[in-house]
Amino acid sequence: MEDQQFEEKGKGSVHIHDMYKSWFLDYASYVILERAVPAIADGLKPVQRRILHAMKEMDDGRFNKVANIIGQTMQYHPHGDASISDAIVNIGQRDLMIETQGNWGDVRTGDPAAAARYIEARLSKFAIEVAFNAKTTNWQLSYDGRKNEPVELPMKFPLLLAQGAEGIAVGLSTKILPHNFCEILEAAIKHLKGKKFELFPDFGTGGMIDISNYNDGARGGKVRVRAHIEEVDKKSVAIRDVPYGITTSQIVDSILKANDNGKIKIKNVVDNTAKDVELLVTLAPGVTTDQTIDALYAFTDCEISISPNACVIIDDKPHFVAASDLLKHSVEHTKALLLKELEIKLGELEDDWHYSSLEKIFIEKRIYRDIEEETTWEGVLSAIDSGLKPHVTKLRRSVTREDIIRLTEIRIKRISKFDAFKADEHIRGVETTISEVQHNIEHLTEYAIKYYENLLKKYGSGRERKTEIRPFETIQVATVAIANTKLYVNYKEGFIGTSLKKDEFAFDCSDLDNIIVFKKDGKMIITKVAEKTFVGKEIIHLAIFQKNDERTTYNLIYLDGKTAISYAKRFNVTGITRDKEYDLTKGNPGSKVHYFTANSNGEAEIITITLSSGSKARNKIFDFYFEEIDIKGRSSQGNIVTKYPIKSIRFKEKGRSTLSAQKIWYDVTVGRLNKDGNGVLLGRFEEEDRIISFFKDGSYEVTDFELSNRFETEQILLLEKLNIERNFSAIYFDAKSGLYYAKRFKIETMTLKNKYFFIKEGEGNYLALITSEAEPIVIVQSGKKKSEQQEEELDLQEKIDITGWKTVGTKLVWTDVKNVSLKNRNDSTTAEPEAPTLF
Repeated sequence: MEDQQFEEKGKGSVHIHDMYKSWFLDYASYVILERAVPAIADGLKPVQRRILHAMKEMDDGRFNKVANIIGQTMQYHPHGDASISDAIVNIGQRDLMIETQGNWGDVRTGDPAAAARYIEARLSKFAIEVAFNAKTTNWQLSYDGRKNEPVELPMKFPLLLAQGAEGIAVGLSTKILPHNFCEILEAAIKHLKGKKFELFPDFGTGGMIDISNYNDGARGGKVRVRAHIEEVDKKSVAIRDVPYGITTSQIVDSILKANDNGKIKIKNVVDNTAKDVELLVTLAPGVTTDQTIDALYAFTDCEISISPNACVIIDDKPHFVAASDLLKHSVEHTKALLLKELEIKLGELEDDWHYSSLEKIFIEKRIYRDIEEETTWEGVLSAIDSGLKPHVTKLRRSVTREDIIRLTEIRIKRISKFDAFKADEHIRGVETTISEVQHNIEHLTEYAIKYYENLLKKYGSGRERKTEIRPFETIQVATVAIANTKLYVNYKEGFIGTSLKKDEFAFDCSDLDNIIVFKKDGKMIITKVAEKTFVGKEIIHLAIFQKNDERTTYNLIYLDGKTAISYAKRFNVTGITRDKEYDLTKGNPGSKVHYFTANSNGEAEIITITLSSGSKARNKIFDFYFEEIDIKGRSSQGNIVTKYPIKSIRFKEKGRSTLSAQKIWYDVTVGRLNKDGNGVLLGRFEEEDRIISFFKDGSYEVTDFELSNRFETEQILLLEKLNIERNFSAIYFDAKSGLYYAKRFKIETMTLKNKYFFIKEGEGNYLALITSEAEPIVIVQSGKKKSEQQEEELDLQEKIDITGWKTVGTKLVWTDVKNVSLKNRNDSTTAEPEAPTLF
């Protein structure tokens, strides 16, 4: 089909597809430059810039109705009141550039602001100081040509980093995360001093952030953001804040959805948010708080990932930059604006000095009398010019006609009351200020540093970091998923699935699990849980597969179909390709499994093998010990058991584990146990071993070494493998008496995940020190003043008897104790003082 055409008067024909091509480019450019993407110079989108400019025009120190601000802004912004209203609420909720009054909504709950006629706003003092200066502003005509509006505000602060920005344009988008006000200013000062700096996001909603892959805010980076979740008791947990960009209602909806889908098990969730966020989640019976917290992070909006994408307008073109680039550009831009302000001020001061000096000469030398006889205007100007000529050497620049005209405008009253002393004092003051301004121009970097330090001092209070920076552990979704479905199996026909309810029930599992299947022909396969899957006939074993599980050991005896020799092997399955069949025999036709067991902790049983009665073997019945076989890979051939036909194999005796005890590490940065070598090695753990944690509130808790356990690292003073024969030494503070107590005790109560208080309970009481050292020596620092402070040593083993864990302990005599610490055994410089009187 031929392109449609039309003709314009006086022009040739134009193809419609050419028009669409140019229109689309115009539209795309307009959306990018005028709507969605902020400018790097002031960090504002056009609508935000126009709002602030309109508010400055209206500013008289009092609050204005937002409806009036919207009306004023519409003189500059041609897109209606709705976009202006949304933008001003967004700025107001950032609590930086605008002071608000009334109901401005809540970003935590998603509650909207009240109507524009009911809420009020005015520019903050900070905004007036950093964003406005008519003398350094470049102006342009508004869309209708009636008004002047700023091309960009003379912003002397990295606003884009402080507020963040988000926008979707044609073919690109921008997402800049907000950063901490104080940290931005500190980074700016470091940059000016030539030091390295780092910037990380900070959200007004609080929460936690993992900045491991932040990538300086550039494209390709990612941050993980979490809400704080606390254990209230063994039956409930509380969500204390929300991730950035997520509301409490969204979290509640995501929790209910995860519960409906069987990902988590809860009784209910209640939103108690008022001044502070509180979502109370009540657990279902049989579910632990640790498991629930992990599941909330894995399956709900309690944890989200955000991918920053810093796109800004530089020289009327979009550019992708990093957060540090934004700060550096802003600092250099601020220096240029400060220089421009100083140069303008210097010019004004020099004009002031010049005119003040001219006025002084004009009055003191009575030059005004020279014009009494003049009858013409030119004669008057000439007479003054002639009178000034003998004194021009005292001036810093030549006298212009405008200077002389200005002298003629001096009133008689001012001449009559002229005070030479005050005039000289004013000129000296101007000269001093000129010297200061010139010094600041010559030392612009130091001046800029003082400028940022002043901003930090004036406005930094109350703007401390709200989002906690910490690394997150990786939660394996399949590990924390609850068993939300039942798996059935047809052993003979080789089908497994959740829909085979007429067949044999196998076990409960999650729809995220993988199932490992072993068959009679010596084949193995791993497949994902589904409604119905064919895995192969004659299934002999199936279980939930745990990836990288080096403890579960499979004991196998199989017959090689080619040689008729029986082999025994032990192996682990740590990771394979899903839905791929693996042969555990030598792969010859006719091979089959004689005996198979799965052992969760590497147990090696004893079996009795009976050979065929027709075989030539002398000993037709004998015991076989799996512990004599090394654990190898699944593809190993195995060891020969017998060359004769086997009639039967019978289990005789459960064997011991042939695996060494598991090494367990504690990673204090994430508060989790692991087997990967991260953090502090706690030791080797057998199945019955336990971990003990001592908390600042004077309690202890005994737990197993399940990797799903969570530990409150901020509250823990000591965490180690429990040895019930070991003595523990503690020093705690009793707020009521204002004194410290010491005690030594053994652990007697060990119910799992129960907290036991072993110090006096009371408000303000806390545990100062806890150790399991056999011969602990404590250094006590005491004294009201620094000059009077002294250190003394206390040998707890020698001075404190071992008592029950519930005893109060022994009162220490020191008052005004400043610090209690454990003496380093390798510290040979610590002197041994005379034994003090302690009790």
